[in-house]
Amino acid sequence: MAADKNEKNEGKIPRRSFIGFAWAAAGVVLFGQAAAAFLRFFKPRVAEGGFGGKVIAGLVEEFEPGTIRHVAKGNFFISRLEDGGMLAMWHRCTHLGCTVPWRDDMGHFHCPCHSSIYNTVGEVLSGPAPRPLDLFPIEVVEGKVIVDTSEAAQRKEFNPDQAFYA
Repeated sequence: MAADKNEKNEGKIPRRSFIGFAWAAAGVVLFGQAAAAFLRFFKPRVAEGGFGGKVIAGLVEEFEPGTIRHVAKGNFFISRLEDGGMLAMWHRCTHLGCTVPWRDDMGHFHCPCHSSIYNTVGEVLSGPAPRPLDLFPIEVVEGKVIVDTSEAAQRKEFNPDQAFYA
């Protein structure tokens, strides 16, 4: 009789082994889901047409020479130079990262945190800021000014070669 039982169980997985495999599989699934959620949480979210990607700032003719215009969805300013060149400057102070507004009444950028002052091309006029405002690359496609905010370029000083001419 005992021999008959052993013959019936040949090729089958013992119950204890099956439960061990089931727990291991459940653990792998659980940790896999946790790892996927963890990685997804830390992955930067770049909204279409928002900061961190390419932002349409407007049409070229909307930026008159000698003007500064803030593009809120891209966190930058477009400075249209008198000679027609354009600079896309990140509105973040190079000292400690505060948002730097353009002061039309004063004719310059004035950081409210530590009083760094920048001119129309982003050069430091006074304050603790160590370098000019960072720049984003500009391109014009079908008359639209497109600024790539995925990577800011640091600079030590203003150079006319930094301006984009359409």
